Amino acid sequence: MKIIGRKERAAFPEFNLRDVLVKIDSGAYTSSIHCDQIIRENNNTVSCVFLDPEMKGYTGEVLTFDVVKEVIVRSSNGSGEKRCMIRSSIELGGEMYPIYLTLTNRNDMRYPVLLGRRFLSKRFLIDVSKSGSGKRKEV
Repeated sequence: MKIIGRKERAAFPEFNLRDVLVKIDSGAYTSSIHCDQIIRENNNTVSCVFLDPEMKGYTGEVLTFDVVKEVIVRSSNGSGEKRCMIRSSIELGGEMYPIYLTLTNRNDMRYPVLLGRRFLSKRFLIDVSKSGSGKRKEV
């Protein structure tokens, strides 16, 4: 398994996003990405704009994806939010991985992407004393 830190840099080629700061959160089950203008279409697709104008990598481009399913995501305070889940890919530590992401507005959060247990499990060990270390040796 690859060792990663509590925060890393990643790329999402399908979204044309590079060098995005991601938070590793083993307490969260699902992974999520910040987007705006989320519009659920009737034909089981969703469109959105990733990131905000002041964030690195922002393009303002509206992208459309197939919805894998809708999920209720509970926050640490117990409130639930219905989100669309999409399937994509992430480049982390120089390797590509498939990933399921929920789409949500993380505008008030420090990190635009949160990587949860569903993605991390059986792939990575987390060294919380480190950050930005996705290219470390495997264990």
